[in-house]
Amino acid sequence: MLVFLEISNLILQKILPVDFIESLHGLEGFREDDFLRAHATGIPPVSIRLNPFKDWEGKEKLKDAERIPWCEDGFYLAERPSFTSDPVFHAGGYYVQEASSMFLHQVLTQLGAGEPEKIAIDLCAAPGGKSTLLQSLLHSTSLLLSNEVIKTRVGVLQENILKWGFGNGIVTQSDPSRYGDAGPFADYLIVDAPCSGSGLFRKDEDAISQWSLNQVDHCSLRQKRILEQSLPALKPGGYLVYSTCSFSKKENEEIGNWLARDQGLEPVRINITANWNIVETHSEGCFGYRFYPDKLKGEGFFMAAFKKEGMGSPLFFKGKKKIGLTSPKTISEIQDFVSNADGYSLYSYAGKEVTFPSRYLSFLEWALGMFFVKQAGTVIGEMKQGELIPHHALAMSWQLHSHFPKINLNRENALQYLRRQNFELDATPGWKLLTYNHLPLGWAKVLPNRVNNYYPKEWRILNM
Repeated sequence: MLVFLEISNLILQKILPVDFIESLHGLEGFREDDFLRAHATGIPPVSIRLNPFKDWEGKEKLKDAERIPWCEDGFYLAERPSFTSDPVFHAGGYYVQEASSMFLHQVLTQLGAGEPEKIAIDLCAAPGGKSTLLQSLLHSTSLLLSNEVIKTRVGVLQENILKWGFGNGIVTQSDPSRYGDAGPFADYLIVDAPCSGSGLFRKDEDAISQWSLNQVDHCSLRQKRILEQSLPALKPGGYLVYSTCSFSKKENEEIGNWLARDQGLEPVRINITANWNIVETHSEGCFGYRFYPDKLKGEGFFMAAFKKEGMGSPLFFKGKKKIGLTSPKTISEIQDFVSNADGYSLYSYAGKEVTFPSRYLSFLEWALGMFFVKQAGTVIGEMKQGELIPHHALAMSWQLHSHFPKINLNRENALQYLRRQNFELDATPGWKLLTYNHLPLGWAKVLPNRVNNYYPKEWRILNM
């Protein structure tokens, strides 16, 4: 009786909508009293995922934190620090990501995404959590296309991808139908679909007030449209990974059943360990993996994987837009900045010098005509009056020459740099790579009487 009164009080306090709770009855793994207590009293865990491409002083200490069991680079933090005031965060040393969504690492590992020469699409990519995870997992000979259709969200996606430092990628802003029109070229299609957001109720109170059964219906139709339009981009034999941050069966298992029944996809079962406390569901056309906040350290989440039947054939890409390779003269002028990376080509595009994997140049020419490409590869910089103005992407990339002059800043000066404030450097004139804990932060040009701060204006720290 006391348990019933406690649960009733939680509902009456409008912590969660009554019709939301009723819609979860009968779902595998749902236990109403535990679920409500977790939402009433539970504190969302803080989790980060380390960048395997970057090392800094203190990284090993972070690895002493509690590991996220389904992601080798994921860790729980004991408390939430001020990420804004951490220069390592701004340098792309780690990404702040919800622990449940890192299950993508486990799924893709089991589906062979780390093998050479794979092409992956992150279709609904902003703000970049899954794209940076993919970049950490994909082989150095693979390619990632990160897409975000909403214009206001593309900027943060570009920022996070650039800071991660992976050069084998293309960022696009295209409708999913453009990917479907492109034909079968991808080995992996990741669709973290827009959803009703019930899995984030503990973290986002606004999501509670915006939730409704009508919204669930609307999201389900939208999810089907996105999937139906984009699935033709997946090769026969390729894999779809579908996920939401919703508890709704209509947005999860019923979408999976539709994919198997109407789209001809084969459900794929993922191996999980019992002590992870992930709930596996099995419906007529779907193996689903549910994350409940009362059972594990993470928020509400759902993921399922599918295989497209058939065998893939080699594709040949012919683009209308030809890429102009960088001239030998320009290459000689920028050779002090860029390492001699085998397998990468320098090309000129929109007034900038860019590196891109040589094996995918014809693909890039094709993609430039097929999609609205926002960035591709690593921007090295722009030639002005015979001098290279280095781009921030080069500072974040492993393609910068290791012997380039560096100045390691203390925390106070690093934050001044990130705010684009003035500060002094005791250094000879010229371009310098500024670092913190020996992790690159960005560029500065030392002049005889001042220091020019080249940290991107749109990324500067405004409030702290």
